[in-house]
Amino acid sequence: MIPRLTQVDAIEKIYLDFLDELQQNGFKGEIETSYASRFSVSTDNSVYQSLPQAVVLPKDIADLQLVTKVAGKAEFAAVKFSPRGGGTGTNGQSLTQGIVVDMSRHMNQILEFNAEENWVRVQSGVVKDQLNAFLKPHGFFFAPDLSTSNRATIGGMINTDASGQGSLVYGKTSDHVLALKNILLGGDVLETAKMPIAEAEALAKQDSSIGKIYQQVLSSCRDKRQQILEKFPRLNRFLTGYDLEHVFNDDLTEFDLGRVITGSEGSLAFVAEAKLNVTPIAPFKTLINVKYDSFESALRNAPFLVQANATSVETIDSKVLNLAREDIIWESVKHLITDVPGKTMEGINIVEFNAVEAADSEAKITALTDKLDALVANKQAGIIGYQVTADLASIQTIYEMRKKAVGLLGNTKGTKKPLAFAEDTAVPPENLADFIMEFRDLLDGYGLNYGMFGHVDAGVLHVRPALDMCDPEQEVTLRKISDQVVALTAKYGGLMWGEHGKGYRSEYGPEFFGDELFLELRKIKAAFDPLNRVNPGKICTPVDSSEKLVSVDDTKRGFYDRQIPVKVKESVETAMNCNGNGLCFNWDANSPMCPSYKVTRDRRHSPKGRAGLMREWLRQLSNQGIDFNNEEKALLKGEDDSSWFARWQNTKNKNAGEYDYSHEVMEAMDECLACKACSSQCPIKVDVPGFRARFLQLYYSRYSRPLKDYLVGSIENSAPLMAKAPRLFNFFLNTKLVQGAIKSTLGYVDTPTLSYPTLKQQVAKVGELNVLDWDINRIRNLTEAQRLKVVAIVQDPFTSFYDADVVADWVKLISKLGYTPILLPFVPNGKPQHVKGFLKRFANTAKTAAEFLNQLADLNITMVGTDPSLVLCYRDEYTKALGEDRGEFEVLLPHEWLKDVAFPEAKQYKIEFKLFGHCSEKTAVPASQKDWQNIFAKVGAKLTPVAVGCCGMAGTYGHEASHLENSQQIYQMSWGDKVSKLPQEVVLATGYSCRSQVKREDGFKPKHPVQALLKLLSS
Repeated sequence: MIPRLTQVDAIEKIYLDFLDELQQNGFKGEIETSYASRFSVSTDNSVYQSLPQAVVLPKDIADLQLVTKVAGKAEFAAVKFSPRGGGTGTNGQSLTQGIVVDMSRHMNQILEFNAEENWVRVQSGVVKDQLNAFLKPHGFFFAPDLSTSNRATIGGMINTDASGQGSLVYGKTSDHVLALKNILLGGDVLETAKMPIAEAEALAKQDSSIGKIYQQVLSSCRDKRQQILEKFPRLNRFLTGYDLEHVFNDDLTEFDLGRVITGSEGSLAFVAEAKLNVTPIAPFKTLINVKYDSFESALRNAPFLVQANATSVETIDSKVLNLAREDIIWESVKHLITDVPGKTMEGINIVEFNAVEAADSEAKITALTDKLDALVANKQAGIIGYQVTADLASIQTIYEMRKKAVGLLGNTKGTKKPLAFAEDTAVPPENLADFIMEFRDLLDGYGLNYGMFGHVDAGVLHVRPALDMCDPEQEVTLRKISDQVVALTAKYGGLMWGEHGKGYRSEYGPEFFGDELFLELRKIKAAFDPLNRVNPGKICTPVDSSEKLVSVDDTKRGFYDRQIPVKVKESVETAMNCNGNGLCFNWDANSPMCPSYKVTRDRRHSPKGRAGLMREWLRQLSNQGIDFNNEEKALLKGEDDSSWFARWQNTKNKNAGEYDYSHEVMEAMDECLACKACSSQCPIKVDVPGFRARFLQLYYSRYSRPLKDYLVGSIENSAPLMAKAPRLFNFFLNTKLVQGAIKSTLGYVDTPTLSYPTLKQQVAKVGELNVLDWDINRIRNLTEAQRLKVVAIVQDPFTSFYDADVVADWVKLISKLGYTPILLPFVPNGKPQHVKGFLKRFANTAKTAAEFLNQLADLNITMVGTDPSLVLCYRDEYTKALGEDRGEFEVLLPHEWLKDVAFPEAKQYKIEFKLFGHCSEKTAVPASQKDWQNIFAKVGAKLTPVAVGCCGMAGTYGHEASHLENSQQIYQMSWGDKVSKLPQEVVLATGYSCRSQVKREDGFKPKHPVQALLKLLSS
């Protein structure tokens, strides 16, 4: 039995007093003080880890002002803060030991849009892709394009002065900020915008905190103007922290204080709102993917491509490309980056042309392709081929792969992972190739692997050396490389932080600026934040402060991870490998990952959050001398050393309020829908349902299970028995008395009714065949040719007993296509047991099912299932639980069999079906929707996949009373509006859970695609 875990860092009294005062003064947002909430924001996409005192999530500007006003009281002068947006920084910018002020959960509204004047006003928590989705119907977009655009907030972009692809044309975030509304400590509202110099000078004369700020910034930036111009590199990416140069226009007639705040990494003020310039969308796009025989060739050829007046030139090396080949993304891009026969592709450059009119770019494209043809023909510049596409959907998928590069590198095999610490160097583009060659020599000198990708047009390349931060010696290597890269960038006229800000690299600031200019930064910091309370240690400290800057040597996540035994880390690899890239925070409700985060906006309820909580749980177990692997093995062998009385007593203590960190982990795991989208959509393949089931198994070795878990875990045994008298059970299930009793005792709602007529009654005879006549010996006696025409349907408990019409029609369709259907006897799959963490039972169930299914596999019988969740369990969970004992059997999904089957001569049907795919199926089998389209095309019908996320039912999740509200909200976020706008007869859904959710929420049960096909073929 695992012990109670209580080793959590307590919150300091001054912070508790501050939070109490905040609450008493009417704070409307959330104040999170649980260890799990704090831990979930203790990391970002960097190597660092810093546990905050609390997380404060303001509802609006009034809340944010209240935070700063209370902070302004003398008794709270030691309380420190850090603003946080998407939390995707690569250098620890938003990490703090004080209070995290998270704007993303509530302050995410688009407030005003003016199409005539090309601007939009937003709150700082708005996500970049959210903004562009709003702007797109109006023909505009917010131009700075970064790889984390589907989770990065506008506030975060402003504070890091983010840029990305196309920055030569579109510039950085600061180039698009028209005005800011900022909140200073003390509650003052500082509104910034471009103004005549006289107006700024008038403000500087005011005897106020804002007057002092204007006075200092005017003084520093005007008096030191010449030194600033001489020191700052003439680069597209000149990120410096406080932009001392561009607060003035060139002739010093205009002043914009906001330019100091953009790029300040939250160290000056809280950005609450922003007025942004937006750009008209250029509707005509063309992408040329140029392929090279070496990455050096790609780098050296970049200036040639830039000269073609392209919008952007991006580069990717072979390491990233090869990782992409192993990811779900490759299915959508492989036809755009085909291999060149007889050549090895070691890198590509992605060249984009944008135009308002097609003719505007045609000449540029033709000129470039003619030159590329000549270079290929003459075997020059290392170019081995290229591909051109003007298809907007294809262009989007290419950039999705490019944006995924950061995460893909994190999926490198082994303990050494490519890390972000010197990965956004910027040098003049003409120096880039030589710089990178020397950079590679530096890394090769340490014997390190690394991946490279980036913006060659701007001289920025993302280089991520592979290191293991659990090894203290490699942590020293990180420091050495950092120092050497600073010197190397200086040698080539660049700087270390060309895109991702300083963060924990702030210690290099004095070296870059020089003492004189760095002193001016400190004066500006003192004017905004004299006591060093806003993101302290980042960029610089106030001029009279003795506090230190953060350092590359500060505490890293590896310090904590190395406390977990190596074997344990290896066994829970996907949780350990999460690198915090945050793709699971994707704003788009139509993305399958992660429904629980989308509905709660709570970082704990995300794959990143759960992976982090799991790591900390393993660390705390290890520190108490408990080996997770050994505990798990004992339970699987039935060697549980706990008694029901001990579990009852522990549960009683839990209900009485006894603390155990395991309860906090349990709360996060309980909200997971086990949809498994993370296991394929996450570039690291973080498999939350996998380690969640293992956690549940150990958690319930100490605490009593709820009755509902036993109900779910035994559904595959109870459903066949209840199906013997479906009308009797349905009669009782439909009474309010029984429904109320089930809800109050088991916590279940909307219990589904059993199918009647039963499956057995519906398929007793199809044509001349009794499909229920199962006899292994009869099948053995069939000839090889006869066996090839047999299709055995593997039953699952949900469609067979609760949606029997689907299986019956599946049988009829197989028969209609000229094959011999056989309905295999129902053998439990075990998926419900796995979801609830009954892993010992699951292993036994899987072993029995595998032995049965391998008999048919040995006879070369085609086996097909119906429900994606259950079929995919045979491939994933069975492999992990049984290993080699699983055998070689294969159960196909319906489309996997149908795509290779001949259909009768096609007719033409006017109806257009809409496919709502099961999220597990779409993510684990990315070709599934395309396959369904092709299958329907074979019969002359049109089928269009609908972009939706999770339906919110996810097995039994949506039937649990505690999850009902979230389940329904998830449905409305993605499915509800789309389903309600369609005729019921065109809506098709592959998942049983999905069909059940639609029935509950919209009053009808969609058909399965096989049912639609049967109807078409029967008409």
